[in-house]
Amino acid sequence: MLLMVSLLTGLLNGCSGVHYYSQAVGGQWDIWQRTQAISHLLLDESIDDTLKQRFNDILAMRAFASRELHLPDNDSYRHYADLQRPYVVWSVFATPEFSLTPKQWCFWFVGCVTYRGYFSQTEAETFADSLSAEGNDVYVAGIAAYSTLGWFADPVLNTMLHWSDWRLAGLIFHELAHQQLYIANDTAFNEAFAMTVEYEGIKRWLLFRRDEAQWQEYQRWLNYQHDFNQLILDFRQELDALYQESLEPSLMAFAKQNKFAQLQQRYQELKTQRWDNFSGYDRWFNEVNNAKLNSVMTYQQYVPALQTLLAQQEGDLLAFYQAAAQLGALSFAQRQAYLAQLSE
Repeated sequence: MLLMVSLLTGLLNGCSGVHYYSQAVGGQWDIWQRTQAISHLLLDESIDDTLKQRFNDILAMRAFASRELHLPDNDSYRHYADLQRPYVVWSVFATPEFSLTPKQWCFWFVGCVTYRGYFSQTEAETFADSLSAEGNDVYVAGIAAYSTLGWFADPVLNTMLHWSDWRLAGLIFHELAHQQLYIANDTAFNEAFAMTVEYEGIKRWLLFRRDEAQWQEYQRWLNYQHDFNQLILDFRQELDALYQESLEPSLMAFAKQNKFAQLQQRYQELKTQRWDNFSGYDRWFNEVNNAKLNSVMTYQQYVPALQTLLAQQEGDLLAFYQAAAQLGALSFAQRQAYLAQLSE
């Protein structure tokens, strides 16, 4: 996610205010105070061997990212910070009650994005409550990592360490991809580009490591993720069609409630019929609303199109980055049209 630059530029464009800016600067300063070079930590005799091995693996992932994936070669993810909390930031998504058009917040450096991040969970939930009081659907998501688009050397955080090796590698590839290419005012394109690099990077990383167990785990996860994304995409299209109808608010609210009940039923059918009762998505399906649906589509909507673009470059990542940058140079409408063609 591109949270940190958004946080730090909040005051500059006048859309956030002094308090928002203050918590942003304070949060970033706290990270800087805690950051240490991994190379130095490896020499620290007080750190146990298990954590040191994790650090060595991270440095290998980081080297692979620049050497094999041609991602930026800088100090990002070569340092570590223990924040002593489960997430680095909490991101707020909001959508009108009967619409799937997400609310946006605009910042000087990054343009407009469809989320707003806070270093404090309490602050994020307070802001979400204010949006909910205005009649919006809201969703607060804990975020394990962020990108400053190369403005700062982003560290590895304790919030990432509990993940499996392939997921941690993918996260590093994802965040570095944001440094490789970023298009202002198009959150969905930026996240889809980073997801495409993440997926391709994980595949190449696991082939490089020749870790059969991790490869099998990753393939299972891909199957679950594909089914989940398709379920949400299909449902979102149906829900959008409902919201286009001219219904009284009370009738629309009733129809919306029924629609979301159908989604829960479809999820249970997916679990029993295809997933052998795998429950890994149960938590996500608690209290689903428009905003939570959009949080998924922000990341996944254009991934198939960009994977097609990568295939057109015969897997050449440098050529893919160039083609994606050319796509990013188009107007928003032109880019949308081209992505639609790639998705066919």
